[in-house]
Amino acid sequence: MNNFAERFEGVSGSAIREIFKLLANPNIISFAGGNPSPDSFPKEKLAEIAKRVLLEKGESILQYGPTKGYMPLMEEILDIAKSQGIEAGPNNIIITSGSSQGLELMSKTFVDKGDVILVESPTFIGAIQTFKTYQANLVAVDTDEEGILLDDLEKKIKKHNPKFLYVIPTFQNPSGVTLIEERREKLVQICSKHGVKILEDDPYGDLRFSGKKVSTLKSFDTDNTVVRLVSFSKIISPGIRVGAAIGGAEIISKFELCKQGMDVHTTNLAQVMVYEYLKSGELKGHIAEITEKYKGKKELMLSLIEKEFPKNIKISPCDGGLFIWITLPEGTNTLDLFKKAVEKKVAFVPGTHFFAQGGNENTMRLNFSMVSEQKIEEGIKILAEVMKGNI
Repeated sequence: MNNFAERFEGVSGSAIREIFKLLANPNIISFAGGNPSPDSFPKEKLAEIAKRVLLEKGESILQYGPTKGYMPLMEEILDIAKSQGIEAGPNNIIITSGSSQGLELMSKTFVDKGDVILVESPTFIGAIQTFKTYQANLVAVDTDEEGILLDDLEKKIKKHNPKFLYVIPTFQNPSGVTLIEERREKLVQICSKHGVKILEDDPYGDLRFSGKKVSTLKSFDTDNTVVRLVSFSKIISPGIRVGAAIGGAEIISKFELCKQGMDVHTTNLAQVMVYEYLKSGELKGHIAEITEKYKGKKELMLSLIEKEFPKNIKISPCDGGLFIWITLPEGTNTLDLFKKAVEKKVAFVPGTHFFAQGGNENTMRLNFSMVSEQKIEEGIKILAEVMKGNI
């Protein structure tokens, strides 16, 4: 018998990872993942960069590197942050192995057993899993189609005295909702007033199809309340595992200490490749290209849903990102629908998995970025057939 650590009690494998096990069959049309499209990766450019930098800088790239990261890359990210109204310097940034490592670093730095973390309702499955592993108590804050509800946020801060609030303010995973500009500064002020940190996770913010650009939460930060996570997974490649955390110098120094025991440093080659790609000036055009493709897929999926699905459903607003969030009538169980859909070779994610306290079995998340237009047409029609007589 394995005597596992207490922190694993009540923690099961990610529902999405379990769903992925079903997808080894290439005949399954998957709306389940959160991956960017494989044809969005700038592989030719990255291959050219990798070969060149290894030949030019191989001696340093293939050696150990500083835990905080490759300084030219950090400076490039700080320049981007400055253009977003964020004042930060070298002491305020650390390169992470994907933004998911930022969740781990924040938890390891701030959370003791039994501490409360506030999360949106619903929220990212990976965050739920990470926070539970650190034996945190997750308390959900209500949301609507304009993001987190500030009255409920302040009420739950006063009641639970949380360590931090975890929020995906732009094109949220799973709901696709964007926190409106009018609530952003007030949210930071509320948390600052009560001494509650904010973990701002922003992996999708560059993938905007419509609507006005919004300010980052970090741009309203005057007292190091906000730790901002950025990622290149959705706009360059998830496989290179490069992101960054931007926050107060004291917090970043703790992150550095924690990261030393995790992976020593993010892979040097990946960091240099991202830097060289940013420096090439091609990212802006690349984002515009992939965003246009994703916009087309989203509009196709929405038009088919509106045509094929039952009329008594609710679709959350989505100006960008990778997901469409659907609420079916009360009493519908998407766990049952999922089983029936998989039998017909279509997969999605039942929404209940995104709620810290469970429930909400009448919700579902669909991803439109991974599959082709033809597969979107086939898959949505199959889902519509499965729904007939079941909702």
